[in-house]
Amino acid sequence: MDSKLELLIQIAQGVAAHFGNNCEVVIHDLRKEDIESSIVFIENGQVSNRKLGDGPSEIVLETLKKNPDLLKDRLSYLTRTDDGRILKSSTMYIRGKDNTVDYILALNYDITGLLTIDNALKSLLTTAETAGGDKQPKKITHNVNDLLDTLIEQSVALVGKPVALMSKDDKVTAIQYLNDAGAFLITKSGDKVSNYFGISKFTLYSYMDANKEKA
Repeated sequence: MDSKLELLIQIAQGVAAHFGNNCEVVIHDLRKEDIESSIVFIENGQVSNRKLGDGPSEIVLETLKKNPDLLKDRLSYLTRTDDGRILKSSTMYIRGKDNTVDYILALNYDITGLLTIDNALKSLLTTAETAGGDKQPKKITHNVNDLLDTLIEQSVALVGKPVALMSKDDKVTAIQYLNDAGAFLITKSGDKVSNYFGISKFTLYSYMDANKEKA
């Protein structure tokens, strides 16, 4: 174990102990060849029902796809678990040589109980003029298969119509979204995506090339 990871684990254990059982602390190792088991440390994994050796989140895949110079820590945003609990999350990029991201340190604090209190207060204080906004938090997944399913759902939601009604341009848009999100870093994702959208592997690659040309 390298000294950087040892230090991160020490910090993670301290943060988890300080904030208690509702605070999950996760370390993803982006240097691993098997990125599908990117979690190398997790404390209070019961918050998201994940464990050591589980797979990457959406942000991990996005990180692998992006220019590291363009990445900035994401602090204090909302995510949700598969059982509907809401988490306040932060993602910090731990860099190595040449500014590459070696590790991701993520904090996920379960605020579901606090939101129950907050919603009760808002029901008394909110008026029609101040109500609004429906941005949904991203879902935390347990493994790459769940993550790929979630990304496919998001690509369809982006297009705004079921696959049966999609035109070629619609499918290109969906494939672009999946590519940008890092979906094709997942093993055999090309087969699943091709089957889902009713296209051949050759067509899938041509859509990905078309997207590069548009960029």
